[in-house]
Amino acid sequence: MINELLKKRCSVRNFSTEKVPSETIDYILEAGRLSPSGGNEQPWKFGVIKDKSLIKTISKICYNQKWIESADFLVVLCATIVDEEKGGMFIQHSRCPELKETISKLPKELYSKINLEEHQTKIPGSHMVLAALEKGVYSTWISYFNVEELKTLLNLPDNFYPSEILAFGYPQGTLKTTSKKPLDEIVFYDSYSL
Repeated sequence: MINELLKKRCSVRNFSTEKVPSETIDYILEAGRLSPSGGNEQPWKFGVIKDKSLIKTISKICYNQKWIESADFLVVLCATIVDEEKGGMFIQHSRCPELKETISKLPKELYSKINLEEHQTKIPGSHMVLAALEKGVYSTWISYFNVEELKTLLNLPDNFYPSEILAFGYPQGTLKTTSKKPLDEIVFYDSYSL
């Protein structure tokens, strides 16, 4: 069933004016809530944006991507900065020991911002996308935005940063899925060889 949903998934940049019911939004959010996270930290908050004037402002923060304004609602995936005693730079030191000294020299604020991807919001985001598809709601990932401006707009506390945005709604017009590479081009077993 999941593979069938994934075959239907495509990015939508033209949403209809039909409203997504609140029960469906709750269903989508629940899929995110149930997502796994390292050490079960659940280092996230999900900002649901339904106010059309706020969505318009966010589209400007997303470097004037006007299509965002047609979304019925947005989910701003926010990541908390993990404290050092709960992993922090230690995780990257473990993953890339050859860069430990370099990583340790990065200012904490810079490291935290470039390491937002490590805070796992793509896992609940992916689950939300699938849950939405199950209900006939489509979405598009948005990564191109000014983090500080969005953080300020949403009044996020110091240790929370927006890491991704998902635009949701019912599609308008023809859906166009994209082709994916076949398994034999992307999978290797035991050891990579050409």
